[in-house]
Amino acid sequence: MNEPEFLPLAIAVLTVSDTRTEADDASGQTLVERLNAAGHRLAGRALVPDDIYRIRAMISAWIADPAVQVVLITGGTGMTGRDSTPEAILPLLDKVIDGFGELFRALSLEEIGTSTLQSRALGGLANATFIFCLPGSTGACRTGWDRILQPQLDARTRPCNLVELLPRLRER
Repeated sequence: MNEPEFLPLAIAVLTVSDTRTEADDASGQTLVERLNAAGHRLAGRALVPDDIYRIRAMISAWIADPAVQVVLITGGTGMTGRDSTPEAILPLLDKVIDGFGELFRALSLEEIGTSTLQSRALGGLANATFIFCLPGSTGACRTGWDRILQPQLDARTRPCNLVELLPRLRER
C-alpha cells in the first residue's frame, strides 16, 4: 500500500492583542515560522485588537475565501474582560472540535500545571475551514502546533488526520 504524500495547506494566522504590534508579535511569528517549516503556505496574516467584531470580520473574510483551508488564531483566549476570541469565533462555527481544546489543556497540564484551566483554547470548522484558537504565549503556540496541529495537518499522520477530511467537509 502506498503511503500518502504530504499535502501543503493554505493557512492564515491572526493575532488578537491590544498591546502587540506586527514588529513584536512573537506568537504569530512562531506559528508562521512553524507552518512554513512544515511545508505549508501562509495564506494571510493579520493582527487585530481584542474586539469581537473585528475578530469576526477578519475570520469571516478568511472562511469565505475557498483558498484558505486553516485559520490559526493566537491570543484573546484567557478570562479577562478583554479576552473575547472564543465569543467571537463560536457563532461562526458549523462544528466545534471539542477534542482540540481538551487535548491542548491536557498537554499544557504537563508544562504549566493547573494554570491550564485558564485556557479557553478552541477548535472548530466553519465553511469547510478549520479554525484553531490558541493562547497568546509563544509557549502555547509551540505546544499547540508541535504536539497537535502539525501532525494533524499532515496527510501522512496515521491512523487519521484532518487533511484527509478536507474533500468531504462540504458534504450534505
